[in-house]
Amino acid sequence: MTLPRSSRKAARPPYRGRAVPRPRSTAATLSTGADGSAGPAAAGTVRRTVLPGGLRVLTETLPSVRSATFGIWAHVGSRDETPALGGATHYLEHLLFKGTRTRSALDISAPIDAVGGEMNAFTAKEYTCYYARVLDTDLPLAIDIVCDMLTGSVIRAEDVEAERGVVLEEIAMTEDDPGDCVHDLFARTMLGDTPLGRPVLGTVETVTGLTRDRVARFYQRHYTPTRLVVAAAGNVDHDDVVRRVAAAFDRAGALAATDAAPHGPRAGSRTLRTAGRFELQERRTEQTHLVLGAPGVGRHDERRWALSVLSAALGGGMSSRLFQEVREKRGLAYSVYSYTSGFADCGLFGVYAGCRPAQAADVLKLCREELAQVAAHGLADDEVARAVGQLCGSLVLGLEDTGALMHRLGKSELCWGEQMSVDDILARIRAVTPDDVREVAAAVLSRRPSLSVIGPVTDRQATALREAVA
Repeated sequence: MTLPRSSRKAARPPYRGRAVPRPRSTAATLSTGADGSAGPAAAGTVRRTVLPGGLRVLTETLPSVRSATFGIWAHVGSRDETPALGGATHYLEHLLFKGTRTRSALDISAPIDAVGGEMNAFTAKEYTCYYARVLDTDLPLAIDIVCDMLTGSVIRAEDVEAERGVVLEEIAMTEDDPGDCVHDLFARTMLGDTPLGRPVLGTVETVTGLTRDRVARFYQRHYTPTRLVVAAAGNVDHDDVVRRVAAAFDRAGALAATDAAPHGPRAGSRTLRTAGRFELQERRTEQTHLVLGAPGVGRHDERRWALSVLSAALGGGMSSRLFQEVREKRGLAYSVYSYTSGFADCGLFGVYAGCRPAQAADVLKLCREELAQVAAHGLADDEVARAVGQLCGSLVLGLEDTGALMHRLGKSELCWGEQMSVDDILARIRAVTPDDVREVAAAVLSRRPSLSVIGPVTDRQATALREAVA
């Protein structure tokens, strides 16, 4: 629910509630210049405080900007759902905007509208995030509202019923976009009927079956301070953010367990042995949408840096191999790209293409040939250098927005339990060698790929596609 913007200055709310014990704080300076090296122009000071109750608060201060983004990350995603609770995490994300003990849904949205801010949330397979972006002078308002949403939601039965229709419409809207649906189909192809393999939105059947009590219990179990991370970036003062967050959570009685420790990052590992699987959804669409892929690496695997470089070179831009071979030289598809998905214990590598149904076999053949070529011989030195430069440049450019900075703070703390400086990330990317890429390409791309397809495929075409990965 991305919202329009206007502007107004909000008054600073007074501190209320009992005294809070002194929190634990750490600080580090993470600085990047225009070329990606350390530089004072874009210097950002990152500080971390752990409040009583195990609530973590992180900020990155950029005095040169006039905006601030405030977010709260929850250590819960769709992979934490049982089959009967499919879609509960996303459903709950909607419901937290419906009202608290002191605010109606309008009382949540109207003040942010009135100051030209934007407010939104998103649910992923391993986390959920709620955030607001406002002028720096309106940060106290954003903190107060977002904290109230997370700690004071009442989840009324009538709101659950009203929002059920909205969520079902969102599912229907997604179903109308086969270019989106094919990625859910690919996840199911690779991961099966598991929490990671099921769609984040749930299904019509599971969402229809969710009750108010089930969703409320899910909220109470997963939205505790130890499982939350507060992140703020922009023209913010760390001590002020900590004070306001502590006051808001204290008013809700959420910091009572003073000896509670933060929930650590997800851990573990699993070996995906999926190979040669084929899934087809026949639909009367103008294009055939396909994803060809194989098991990748998890987000804690050190090979993730080399796999990112490999993906960028294969299908990350207009100069990439797949774009050049499929689109530029032959005009067989408008959209073709590769991507990686890293979870705590496993990962996926995929190649997407959307094309006219008659071209699907040719597109698939070209993609398979390029993947086999790279698996056998790796990438040329200039391709690796170009991909490294692309990743480094896009990383730095992407962090020129306070929303992106907040996203990096929260996700890093939740998923890795640490903050890696931009310079450190750039150094890791630049350290990737052609040999590193060759090794990860051989490990990932030498496996027999699996294929997911949505489109108006005839029986003869389906047989040909199935045989292509057999």
